[in-house]
Amino acid sequence: MQPMSHQVMGYDRAITMFSPDGRLLQVEYATKTVRIGNTAMGIVCKDGVLLVTDKRINDKLIVSSAIEKIFRIDDHLIATAAGILSDARVLVERAQQKAQENQITFDNPVDTLTIVKDMCSLKQMCTQSGGLRPFGVSMLVAGIDQDDVPRLYRTDPTGQYYQYKASVIGEGETEIIEKLHNEYKESWTTDQALTMAVQSIKEFLGDKFSLERIDAAKVNIDTKQMEKLSHERIKEIIK
Repeated sequence: MQPMSHQVMGYDRAITMFSPDGRLLQVEYATKTVRIGNTAMGIVCKDGVLLVTDKRINDKLIVSSAIEKIFRIDDHLIATAAGILSDARVLVERAQQKAQENQITFDNPVDTLTIVKDMCSLKQMCTQSGGLRPFGVSMLVAGIDQDDVPRLYRTDPTGQYYQYKASVIGEGETEIIEKLHNEYKESWTTDQALTMAVQSIKEFLGDKFSLERIDAAKVNIDTKQMEKLSHERIKEIIK
């Protein structure tokens, strides 16, 4: 007689219920939601940190310029996401408030890790509280702190976070991360990283690719200011 699956036995009906082999199935489902989300990349460079994402425009009537998938948390701090973007908006608005509170309280810009830890604390709480569901989104949080060091963090639905030199989330993760492992260089400028990122997304999307789908932003070490890259600027850099 075949053993019953975890789902049939009901271990995925509540976020607080562990399966016999120690898994929280609802959290794993949230992670699968991220894997079918839009592709997003973060790359640390010698002159700053870059975020690039696929807007995934599925309707020709949509105004592409109105789609926002890279978010400003503070002047020196930006984020993007893959998964349920409405979940990401909640986390971004909380992070923006945290950044403002830090500026008012300490008269200093908030550092990247403080924002990431606060974001992940909320995510983790939603993995152990009845009546809630996990955040179905992974975030890439990038910034330049007061020590002039560019930093990139990835947060997952579990509430885990890691610091990366380069990372990918979303549907293109498996293919693009292999390319990053082979080609990434710490000596890259943000322009060189952008060229590589756009080419990687283009290779993954194939015939579906259009530059209109690309959203990109960076924070430079010298200015510590978010710079949104227009389509014209992206074309100029990658030509």
